[in-house]
Amino acid sequence: MAKGILEVQLIDAKGLKDTDLIGKIDPYVVIQYRGQERKSKTARGQGSNPSWNETFKFLVNSAAAGNHQQHKITMRVMDHDTFTSDDFLGESTIHVGDLITQGMENGTGELRPTKYSVVLSDRSYCGEIRVGVTFTAKMEEENTEEFGGWSHSFHA
Repeated sequence: MAKGILEVQLIDAKGLKDTDLIGKIDPYVVIQYRGQERKSKTARGQGSNPSWNETFKFLVNSAAAGNHQQHKITMRVMDHDTFTSDDFLGESTIHVGDLITQGMENGTGELRPTKYSVVLSDRSYCGEIRVGVTFTAKMEEENTEEFGGWSHSFHA
């Protein structure tokens, strides 16, 4: 059973495709891990080379630590538009199954900040995003049951 906290450190991006006809793109990132979703702040006026320097936490609670397909972080890079719907700039995926396994064995696992390709749905390259990921395992508590915040111990 894999339990713990997955921290995603969103640093910056380079070479994103500029979809705006007037002005610069205002990129933000929607990060998904399983059913959880977080959104970065919008890098207003930073154009194709935005910087975020934000950290997001996701709860890992899975019986299937070994099923690596389930453990992936998807980052959708979007351009915030005021008067029209936001534009999709591309996405990147990081598979973190091995990282979670390493964290369960050692207490923590870390992927240092690395550049990942941002691609469109046809897999064509459209920039890169720099992200670091850390998994910290939460060890199971020994035989204590909690009821409404009270610990209950069994006495004969």
